[in-house]
Amino acid sequence: MKYVILMLALSILGWANDRPNVVIIYADDLGYGDVGCYGATKVRTPNIDQLAETGRRFTDGHSASSVCSPSRYALLTGEYPYKAKGGRGLWGPCAWWLPLQIDTNKTTIADVFQDQGYATACIGKWHLGFGDKAGKGFKDSIDWNQPLRPGPQDLGFDYYFGMPIVNSNPPYVYVENETIVGLDSADPLLMREPGEPDDLPMPTLPPEASGRYPNFYKGAKKARSLFIEEEVATKFTEKSVEWINQHKEEPFFLYLATTNIHHPFTPHPRFKGTSDIGLYGDAIHELDWMVGEIVNALDVNGLTENTLIIFTSDNGGMFNRGGQDAWKAGHAQNGELLGYKFGVWEGGHRVPFIAKWPKAIPAGSVSDQLIANVDLLATMAAITGQTLTKEQSSDSENLLEVLTGTPTEEVRGPLILCPSKGTHLSLRHGKWVYIPNQGGGGWDSSEGHVFSGPPAISFMGRKNSDIENGAIKPNAPAAQLYNVDSDLAQTENLYLTFPDKVAEMKETLKRIK
Repeated sequence: MKYVILMLALSILGWANDRPNVVIIYADDLGYGDVGCYGATKVRTPNIDQLAETGRRFTDGHSASSVCSPSRYALLTGEYPYKAKGGRGLWGPCAWWLPLQIDTNKTTIADVFQDQGYATACIGKWHLGFGDKAGKGFKDSIDWNQPLRPGPQDLGFDYYFGMPIVNSNPPYVYVENETIVGLDSADPLLMREPGEPDDLPMPTLPPEASGRYPNFYKGAKKARSLFIEEEVATKFTEKSVEWINQHKEEPFFLYLATTNIHHPFTPHPRFKGTSDIGLYGDAIHELDWMVGEIVNALDVNGLTENTLIIFTSDNGGMFNRGGQDAWKAGHAQNGELLGYKFGVWEGGHRVPFIAKWPKAIPAGSVSDQLIANVDLLATMAAITGQTLTKEQSSDSENLLEVLTGTPTEEVRGPLILCPSKGTHLSLRHGKWVYIPNQGGGGWDSSEGHVFSGPPAISFMGRKNSDIENGAIKPNAPAAQLYNVDSDLAQTENLYLTFPDKVAEMKETLKRIK
């Protein structure tokens, strides 16, 4: 009944007949504290802040997963990533040797728009595999010289341009639609043999860039030479603006998945040294510029009023070398939140979430309603006047009234949170978070690039009742319960204090999994 009333309201307001354009800008590893309007003081993000000033900022926005590829799976499919691949789940980053991780029969957010006559594009980081045949492992891969299908174009996108994996993983090339850009059949892209020298070495990066994998490939020299790390953000921005200009006369959906601010931190030279916290902050400044260019393209084409822009991140920040340098300079990438990327504590998945739609969203509004990336599929279906079956919408909830209205009651039901370890599949319901194990369910290392977990928490001087001197206390409870309304920083585990609430949350998680 609520859906019927909502669609009637949409019709009265003219939204159903005057379909909005939609742009989702999906940042990479951008933490809750990495943006000015979320409290950052050591970086300047005027364009992102302007989105919030002219739209709505959510204080309780989440990615359903704290890991890159699973997070993208949730956004595109509206399904929790632990259900992917026939129930085997998608838990970690998609490696370069893996095939497409989404079943092409599954309804995606791009399908929702394409079915209503929208032009659809994915530009930027894909990181969900190509083709239907896997390589054999770390030193093998899919065949990059064949048409890369199935891929984005088999999941509702008319057009794709971007990086096939991530900026820290080979092959370091661009892909357009189903083909590596600049690929020459006489010079195929092949895996190097053990000990074989690189025939086109990439530039050496400084330690503060936080590193990347070496390129395990040879050949395809023209294609590989087109990939210049410091120009990736510029290239994705130019392609996005060009695509908007081409489709300004029809409704469109653009999914721009940036590589900023994932390591290695290689911002264009014009951004280097512009922040107070090193390359990490410079990459944030570059991301903010990207947002400004997209907004400007909409303004120039007279599309601003009826375009919905959603800006959010795939997961929280990672305490790698760049994050550590930023911390030493006085920047808290995840704000006051506990934990980091890969884990189920709030720092892993509570992220910036901003929506601007002048025609429908009050400017300068702030919402504390729970919202997650997995909900965008059902919400976009509602915006375009469609009714999805339960099978199509899966775990996605229609939160259009949260985006545009001012509901006084909590709208979203229980939300399952997916870290990198299945042992820590957790539940958020209302103000409560239940974690069925000790620790954060992510990486747990005392140093280096993967500095994380209790060691990093103690290093930062953060407090948690289960942690002492960089380790879980011997007498810590077997699981965790937090009230994130009164204790956002998750300092006090209430598992032993509220056994009835623990039992309720445990049963709810078991029931809805």
